[in-house]
Amino acid sequence: DIRPLFKAMTEDGFLAVCSEAKGLVTLKHSTTPFLKVEPFLPGHYEVLDLKPNGKVASVEMVKYHHCRDEPLHALYDNVDKLFPGFEIETVKNNLRILFNNAVKKRLMTDRRIGCLLSGGLDSSLVAATLLKQLKEAQVQYTLQTFAIGMEDSPDLLAARKVANHIGSEHYEVLFNSEEGIQALDEVIFSLETYDITTVRASVGMYLISKYIRKNTDNVVIFSGEGSDELTQGYIYFHKAPSPEEAEEESERLLRELYLFDVLRADRTTAAHGLELRVPFLDHRFSSYYLSLPPEMRTPKNGIEKHLLRETFEESSLIPKEILWRPKEAFSDGITSVKNSWFKILQEYVEHQVDDAMMANAAQKFPFNTPKTKEGYYYRQIFERHYPGRADWLSHYWMPKWINATDPSARTLTHYKSAAKA
Repeated sequence: DIRPLFKAMTEDGFLAVCSEAKGLVTLKHSTTPFLKVEPFLPGHYEVLDLKPNGKVASVEMVKYHHCRDEPLHALYDNVDKLFPGFEIETVKNNLRILFNNAVKKRLMTDRRIGCLLSGGLDSSLVAATLLKQLKEAQVQYTLQTFAIGMEDSPDLLAARKVANHIGSEHYEVLFNSEEGIQALDEVIFSLETYDITTVRASVGMYLISKYIRKNTDNVVIFSGEGSDELTQGYIYFHKAPSPEEAEEESERLLRELYLFDVLRADRTTAAHGLELRVPFLDHRFSSYYLSLPPEMRTPKNGIEKHLLRETFEESSLIPKEILWRPKEAFSDGITSVKNSWFKILQEYVEHQVDDAMMANAAQKFPFNTPKTKEGYYYRQIFERHYPGRADWLSHYWMPKWINATDPSARTLTHYKSAAKA
């Protein structure tokens, strides 16, 4: 579903590929002391000319898949027949069929299946559907769900409600500021990025993956990644100038998943030997969702992901207050509204990076120069592990259409937390 790929090719034609860049960085080659390692773009294949001496030359790079394309296997799979047309009831019915199928096809494993549950819309829909599917498959164990947060975290409260509603065996992992800060070095090493919002959101996911590995026998883990990009779940989509521009932005986010949310989800779980499965990025589900008229997919009545929520309105899959719970970024929801995770990090970094370092930032880091002390701190850690590899990240993740100076949803004027209400 979600594993990014990297490649390294020397000037004299030696090629290596690996799903983690760190596997290539450590390679040594006699003629190239510094191997150029770059992401192998999703949805592409490369034609190579293999020489008799084992060396290769690149002939062409071909894009073979776009996120809007229906996968070719759609002709042969056993999904119930979809109904044609864009009547709202037809669309909702088709989405339910495809989402159910997206979860069902990911049950293939001999290992125990668990599920991350933040108590937000996406992970709750995944957990509820997964539990239903496991029962139908007559699996002999109870689904275990996992939530992480600090004291007074809105995510922990919401996840508890969902777990009680669906009947999962639920675990809550508590962590404090110090544990989160101490994990930063390991997290950045695992992520292979210094993107600010990705690092913030990865700490909770890294720690919960560590807990699952150490304390349970779950290996295959389901999660709600990909939904925000696909269903326009980020709060800044309320500011989209038109449905068409929102559609364009949604597709850009999906194309860049390998740099941000998918990178986070894959690296933080794989670091602890877990295998992540993400039904929202199922090709049939996502291509159908993207085929819908742009105006159907935009936020409505001040609520993002309105169509997805409406699709499950009639079912009793998850509690209604969770179905309509406002968007809470994972890196924000794990902490209380009074003391957000990004503020805890910024306060800590304030004592690690001084003004003189920031004044020299453009000289020290001419590419993707960090604009904040937090960004500088992450970049320092990244450069220590991966010197000279800053171009793995083409740009920082930031909201669009608003003058945001921070990627946290809690800094946006539209932000409203259930904990405030």
